[in-house]
Amino acid sequence: MASARQVLLAEAQALDILTRHIPPDLEYAVETILTARGRVIVSGIGKSGHIGRKISATLASTGTPSHFVHAAEASHGDMGTITPDDVCLLLSNSGETAELRDILAYTRRFSIPLIAISSRPHSTIMRSADYRLALPAIPEACPNGMAPTTSTTMMIALGDALAIALMEARGFAPEDFRDFHPGGQLGAQMARVDELMHRRNELPLVRPETPMSEVLLTMSSKGFGIAIVVDGNGRLTGVITDGDLRRNMTSLMERTAGQVATTGPTVIQPDLLAVKALALMNQRKISALPVVDIAGCPVGILHIHDLLRAGVA
Repeated sequence: MASARQVLLAEAQALDILTRHIPPDLEYAVETILTARGRVIVSGIGKSGHIGRKISATLASTGTPSHFVHAAEASHGDMGTITPDDVCLLLSNSGETAELRDILAYTRRFSIPLIAISSRPHSTIMRSADYRLALPAIPEACPNGMAPTTSTTMMIALGDALAIALMEARGFAPEDFRDFHPGGQLGAQMARVDELMHRRNELPLVRPETPMSEVLLTMSSKGFGIAIVVDGNGRLTGVITDGDLRRNMTSLMERTAGQVATTGPTVIQPDLLAVKALALMNQRKISALPVVDIAGCPVGILHIHDLLRAGVA
């Protein structure tokens, strides 16, 4: 535990120092990537290669097209994936990684913008780069000072900073996240109400003058536990829930839908995120929500079971 605590403290301190010494070229690197017509090509070897794959994936998932190229494979044909429209990002803690030299020479030959991340500002790769993202010279958390630990933490954090700065500059919105993350939990969180709601003939619609005997049949057949009351123009005027039925039990069958309904019910719009609909249901302690358009007409109904089945939690 003492060893673990010491490592975490060392890496936290390194990130604190990096925060206070953000490389000035980061701003210019962001501007260059924003104006590039191609992708960000990321490359590295060893631990830097693993981090490079993660940075490339983060860039791609936040609105900046990116592709990781293995440095060794690049020297055997994969260099063709790099075009003059691209921007290269090379990662090397030492700045002298031999496997990166062919990519380095290629970018210089064809005037491809080059961004480098390294702990040694005077290394070959850094001196050759157009934009130098130098990491602070901080000892590794490894007690032998050899295993990449502190340096890799700073490298991946700086890559995240670059990706998020680009994301914000592009105005990348939650809706864009949904397009790039359609699967898994994140995809479920980004689903919209109109993708999960029930439509048309499934809606439990009744008119204000509908006798409660018919309302009960509608509620039972549709299975949502509510009835939606609409006027002659199709606009929602109220809903009838199980609670409304209990409150009017003594004279229920003598009444109409308009007399029993609760007016001004909670409704949602079809373009709302499903996770926000779930939060609203939990807040109001309800299990179903009418979905209305801009004119206030019901276009769907969303039940909490729909959200749970979709993985929204």
